[in-house]
Amino acid sequence: MSAPATLAQLKAILAAFNSHELDRVMTFFAEDCVLDMPRGPDPWGRRSVGTAAVRAALKSRFDGIPDVHYGEDEHAVAGALGVSRWRLTGTLAATGAAVDVRGCDFYEFRDGLVTRKDSYWKIVEPTVPG
Repeated sequence: MSAPATLAQLKAILAAFNSHELDRVMTFFAEDCVLDMPRGPDPWGRRSVGTAAVRAALKSRFDGIPDVHYGEDEHAVAGALGVSRWRLTGTLAATGAAVDVRGCDFYEFRDGLVTRKDSYWKIVEPTVPG
């Protein structure tokens, strides 16, 4: 059986994402990792498999929201599973629009490395006056 996930691991992963250092982020992922992004063509969003594909997907996130920041975070673990809740803020590179959403990541670990990161965001709809 794999070693349990730890709160320290989840906090370190979040710190790596906030550093925007892709090499640092990827040190947490296993070679056969899977990343399910919140948006995509399938019910699970857009899936990337393996470190090269996961790296490319995460690079697109950093490129798309260059000032992305995960704050107001909370973490929980249960065996080899970890959950991180956060508030994501940033600015879309393509339009300059502000992003401010709550979301969470579900992590699966094996031997201290992430084998799956399943990410979810709230859908924020524009408010209509009146």
